[in-house]
Amino acid sequence: MQFTGTAVLDLILYLLAALGLLLRLLGRGPALLREGRGFAVSAAVAALFIHSVLLYGLLARPHGLDLGYFNALALAGWLMALIALVMFLKPAFENLGVVLFPVAGLSTLAAELFQHDVLLMSERNWPLDMHIVTSMLSYSLLGVAALQAAVLYLQERRLRQGSAGGVLASLPPLQEMERFLFQLIAAGFVLLTVSLLTGLFFVQSFMDQHLAHKAILSVLAWVIFGVLLWGRWRYGWRGRLAVRWTLIGFGSLLLAYFGSKLVLELILGRHW
Repeated sequence: MQFTGTAVLDLILYLLAALGLLLRLLGRGPALLREGRGFAVSAAVAALFIHSVLLYGLLARPHGLDLGYFNALALAGWLMALIALVMFLKPAFENLGVVLFPVAGLSTLAAELFQHDVLLMSERNWPLDMHIVTSMLSYSLLGVAALQAAVLYLQERRLRQGSAGGVLASLPPLQEMERFLFQLIAAGFVLLTVSLLTGLFFVQSFMDQHLAHKAILSVLAWVIFGVLLWGRWRYGWRGRLAVRWTLIGFGSLLLAYFGSKLVLELILGRHW
């Protein structure tokens, strides 16, 4: 907890970045915040840099890599913040940072407040490293896709109700929103596929390693996203159907990793 103050500063910077985006979206607030993207970008870059330094200190331990529950959350938060920062290159979707930046800041603060060192991996190899990287990237991308699906649902609902003003008016058209959603899902699906395949290299016993529930839920999520992509390609699935299955698929993936880690590490106190 020695870097808690730094984590609080990190959260403040993330919140300022999100505030800059929000005020710009609403067209309100001080000119410094709402008339340009420079403030939000600067705050986000500074926050991501501090997050990176804190994350390295959390993960890199003398005896191995610590990917305990809260450290994994901080890593996922860092990846989501990185994705949100990249979104500044695609201005139509940069406002996802309004949600993603605060989540990233909270994940870092939680990791600093609740350090418990339960998952030290000293023996590593390339399949395991690739599995970790692709797993976290797929969770993060599909998490962003779930957020995009929620925004798409709200946008479509308000359009059906004939209310297209306010924040809704600044969002891209529905077709563009849906196209971006499926781009996120496709990228996340590819990474999830690689994650599942590389995971087979180091699994010795699903039961002894407490991986059965994680494997089942991960494969279920993979099937859901695969069917959704196929349905989009074959039948042009869209709208509420796409939103519903995106959220269900991400829910299954969330339970597969963070749900199982919550039970095994924080409730049962088991180690890998």
